[in-house]
Amino acid sequence: MSDCCAGGCASAKPAADPRYRRILWIALVVNAAMFGVEIAGGVHADSVSLLADAVDFLGDAANYAVSLFVLALMPIWRSRTALLKGVTMGCYGLLVLVQAAWHAATGAVPQATTMGAIGLLALAANLSVAALLYAYRDGDANMRSVWLCTRNDAIGNVAVMLAALGVFGTGAGWPDFLVASVMGILGLSAAYAVIRQARLEMAVV
Repeated sequence: MSDCCAGGCASAKPAADPRYRRILWIALVVNAAMFGVEIAGGVHADSVSLLADAVDFLGDAANYAVSLFVLALMPIWRSRTALLKGVTMGCYGLLVLVQAAWHAATGAVPQATTMGAIGLLALAANLSVAALLYAYRDGDANMRSVWLCTRNDAIGNVAVMLAALGVFGTGAGWPDFLVASVMGILGLSAAYAVIRQARLEMAVV
């Protein structure tokens, strides 16, 4: 998850384009729904890479919600909300790493077919949102960050599908653990960036 996806590149002014705001609403609903799907699928398939990919959907849904609801408030409340979001993302990223280590220690092997199917569904969801956002890819920093977020998340979906293929081909769980660990570390990195920026903003408000 990039710093922009975590809200680090959000502008201080919400987009005025009504069509863009409608797209953000759609993106919010899609990401929130896919977060639920991947959490349920990750638990069912015993896959930590699906749980890690859910971090991206959770972070993006929160970012869209902030863009739509919070940016109109006073700066101190935007910063406090970002701080809470960063802490939540960090806790979830840490949980993913702990789960990855536990699964590796126990030798758990996830269900490759479920991983692949949900990974494909997640990819379709992100590509659909990316198609809606494509016209705004060269807009301001906030618009561009949202577009890059969705594009990068699609790459993460491909990584989950490759992990599923690796699990299917090897009969072992290490591809799942590897992808989950990388995504968990990226989630912690993004959470750190959000918390750091929020604390700096709160210090000058």
